Amino acid sequence: MDTPEPTEITSLLRAWSRGDERALDRLTPLVYGHLKAQARRYMRHERAGATLQGTALVHEAYLRLVEARAVDWRDRSHFYAVASQIMRRILVDAARTRAAAKRGGGPDGPVRAVVDIERIFGADERTAAEVSALDEALDGLARLDPRRARVVELRYFGGLTVEETAEVLRVSPQSVMRDWRLAKAWLMRELRR
Repeated sequence: MDTPEPTEITSLLRAWSRGDERALDRLTPLVYGHLKAQARRYMRHERAGATLQGTALVHEAYLRLVEARAVDWRDRSHFYAVASQIMRRILVDAARTRAAAKRGGGPDGPVRAVVDIERIFGADERTAAEVSALDEALDGLARLDPRRARVVELRYFGGLTVEETAEVLRVSPQSVMRDWRLAKAWLMRELRR
């Protein structure tokens, strides 16, 4: 299947927002491949034997996106950015549930860990505690510098490339790389506290 034009996806998103169910039927095959690739890129770094698999992640994210039909979709980049946020929430919730199950408790308790940020970003596997600790630190970064937090969210949780992240945020790839480096340094310092 050919790569769909961004304007085609944007038009379908807008039509769907206005209530055109046929637009959703035409949109689904155009965005599903990208969502599946996002999930696959992230799941490549999940622990072996993790209960949440890439297909399940993309299906859960897609279901939540379909439920969010009232969103006023600006364009395809906006859609993929929202998908990244949803995937982050799903992955963090799954990590917290795994960690709570190991402790014999419920999913509501906080998960804290001493974490090496470089290991998280470069690891072949990530533990539930690491994902949860990163999520908490990322929330702190978002209060200080929302764009840098979005860069981490889009690249780490959403699996977007530098170029895709730049498109979503409407900045240059160089700005994304600078934000990525600074955000990683800030998160490393925060997680080592």
